[in-house]
Amino acid sequence: MQRLSLCFVLLAALASNSGCATLGPYSPTASLEARGIFQPAKFPAGEWNQTAVLAQDAHFTAADGTKLHGWYVAHEQPKGHALLLHGNAGNVTLLAETLRTLNRRHKLSVLALDYRGFGKSEGKPSEQGLYQDARAARRWLAEKEHIAESDVILMGVSLGGAVAIELAAHEGARGLVLASTFTSLPAAAQSRTPWLPMNFILATRMDSLSKIKDYHGPLLISHGDADEVVPYKQGQALYEAASGPKKFVTVGGGKHNDPQPEEYRLALDEFVDNLPPLAAASLKTASVHLE
Repeated sequence: MQRLSLCFVLLAALASNSGCATLGPYSPTASLEARGIFQPAKFPAGEWNQTAVLAQDAHFTAADGTKLHGWYVAHEQPKGHALLLHGNAGNVTLLAETLRTLNRRHKLSVLALDYRGFGKSEGKPSEQGLYQDARAARRWLAEKEHIAESDVILMGVSLGGAVAIELAAHEGARGLVLASTFTSLPAAAQSRTPWLPMNFILATRMDSLSKIKDYHGPLLISHGDADEVVPYKQGQALYEAASGPKKFVTVGGGKHNDPQPEEYRLALDEFVDNLPPLAAASLKTASVHLE
């Protein structure tokens, strides 16, 4: 997991003083806000020669033409096929151990995406850009595994959970797994800066609380009750707002970047074992270039 950056608070204050935050992406401070929220580590930063997991490079293109990169780990007899979406900082190299665990322990084929501007992916990150990137990654994985896009399990960590919720709410998913995810970006920022009206300042919304009500499939949420970045109560609020089969795992004493305990691993095993069956094999996914 990656920590939500706190430096965007100062940038948000600039946006507030300018009176332009309500212009959203057209605001002259939008680029400052984006640089504060998203903290990508560009290649060659990170450990790209991994020994923890034998990952293949995946290359695909977003709807707006941005060229993207991810790490793909196949399983010969997968119980499921997951798209893993990381937080606001770093790149896929930080997910090596997570990929290994999901692949070997939970028997999943997994694609970990680097959003635009992260790792080896081109472009600059933005809220709508991240949503495009995740959709392109899901298409790639579905094509690679010969399954329907709706059969992809969406897994999001922190800010990545907001991206996963966006896709699940609008297009569905075989399952949705969230870890340490906020109700909205302004709400997460507000918890750290109560003296600023973050709901009026930030143009980047990622309003997961309203979106998750439109997802009705299986849901697994984990959240540490000592999370110092995204309050525990925000994870609970997402759980309460969701309909359909769901389970909440409280990580006792868990902070934002702490590893998942065995209790969570057992819950994820059960979650995967109880997912609905794959759609008919005859269903075709959107065409995508594989490299």
